[in-house]
Amino acid sequence: MFIQVVKNRYTYFIISAVLFLISFLALILLPLNLWVDMTGGTQSEFSYNWEMNIEQVRTDTEKLSSEFIHEGKKVINNTEVYKVAWESKFVVVAWFDSNFDDKTTDTLKTEYKEKLSTLLESHNKDLVLDNYVNIGKSFGDYIKSTAIKTLIIAILAISLYLAYTFSGSVGGISSLFFAVITVITLLHDVVIPTWLYIITSFFFPEFKVDTFFITALLTVLGFSIADTIVILDRIRYNLKLHGGRTKDLATIVDESVNDTMTRSLYTSLTLFLVLISIFFFGPQTLRGFILAMIFWVLVGAYSSIFISATSLYELNKNKKLEAYKEEKDRKPEDKLVV
Repeated sequence: MFIQVVKNRYTYFIISAVLFLISFLALILLPLNLWVDMTGGTQSEFSYNWEMNIEQVRTDTEKLSSEFIHEGKKVINNTEVYKVAWESKFVVVAWFDSNFDDKTTDTLKTEYKEKLSTLLESHNKDLVLDNYVNIGKSFGDYIKSTAIKTLIIAILAISLYLAYTFSGSVGGISSLFFAVITVITLLHDVVIPTWLYIITSFFFPEFKVDTFFITALLTVLGFSIADTIVILDRIRYNLKLHGGRTKDLATIVDESVNDTMTRSLYTSLTLFLVLISIFFFGPQTLRGFILAMIFWVLVGAYSSIFISATSLYELNKNKKLEAYKEEKDRKPEDKLVV
């Protein structure tokens, strides 16, 4: 079946524009459900060798946290207890109030660890604290700032690379337009899935914004741009063959998208099925990471097919295509993208 994406491009633009606007507002207005590595706190992992009542552990932990006071102020904002899948272990995570100075906070964290161990060991003497992590607030600030810088550098570097790679290979269309389309597509693939994840974490608190979330963002960013480049490179190839000769830009874009659509859909579907399997049957600690990747795969597949190619057409629809002229002394493999 031949799909005319150029003819229906405004429908795709409207859908993306509405989702982008909602996403932008949600990112501003909705509170972020941040994990402890973004805010500062402690993570204590216990092992046991008896039949554990996880609900009793949660009740005891919440009671201890609510009674943990320093200078009339509540020290712990929130706690979470979860069992490690397939192991006789559970983890207690505590978010500490940021109003205390670093030295006081570290002292309070140590005191809380001792009280928590004593409380839980009162149920069973064989309980063992296997791992304890003290995470400072500065660590989360560093991760967030580094992620933003990495994201900006990656988008700019990829765009400049495409501008160089496509230069001189398309008659009548500047290679800068391919770079612009790349920026548009990547912003689309970052903002909308981020909103989907944040709205999910708002209703389902177990999905946190953490370092795994940022890792998923950067991981799928590479997958998304690879899919987009495949389509843009097919458009470039067809423009070299037919541009300014036998076919107009709309026909070339439609044919290029249809040439690569099966490959794009199969690639995305394969990854989607793997992620779904891991989400339902994999470790609980990775569910947030996998959910974020699922959102980005779905949105990335949509944008690569329906946004990147149609945006290129929209920006160049009034330009007159020129027949491609082969450069002298240029090898066939020069400047290939894929």
